Amino acid sequence: MSWDAEFTRHFDRSAAAMRFTAYLLCGNWHEAEDVVQAAYLKLYLAGPRMAHRDGVDAYLRRIVVRTFLGERRKARWRRERVTDELPEVGAPAQLSEDRVVLWRALDALPAKQRAVLVLRFWHDLGVDEVARSLRCTSGTVKSHTSRGLAALRRRLGADFAELWPEVSRNA
Repeated sequence: MSWDAEFTRHFDRSAAAMRFTAYLLCGNWHEAEDVVQAAYLKLYLAGPRMAHRDGVDAYLRRIVVRTFLGERRKARWRRERVTDELPEVGAPAQLSEDRVVLWRALDALPAKQRAVLVLRFWHDLGVDEVARSLRCTSGTVKSHTSRGLAALRRRLGADFAELWPEVSRNA
């Protein structure tokens, strides 16, 4: 199968999940679209050089997270512009109010903590897998996990366990 056909098949199968992952990271659908578009472009360009294509999903997820983190580093140096429009802060309409509250709290975390929590608890990756994805040590992943969950607990208070029970059990 040619790379173009393989890439198209992979895109059709995974684009929605990658957009949602990017949304969890960015908290903004427009920025998430930009991150995913950049990630798929990087994947497309790297594809012909890839020796093994069986790990494309993990590789793409790694590109999405790294693109998000790279954009956040660049954003510190950009100046904000005053506009007449309010920024988008919404979430998909079909989601419960609790999930929206949780995502807003997640959006308030520093970028690396958010990336670690999304990879650990949304994608259900282990500490070592997250460390490889982010090119850091397992200790750094554990530290970001602990700090991120503590910040969510402070922000959400007693509602934390109700809003995100799968994380509360594993924390």
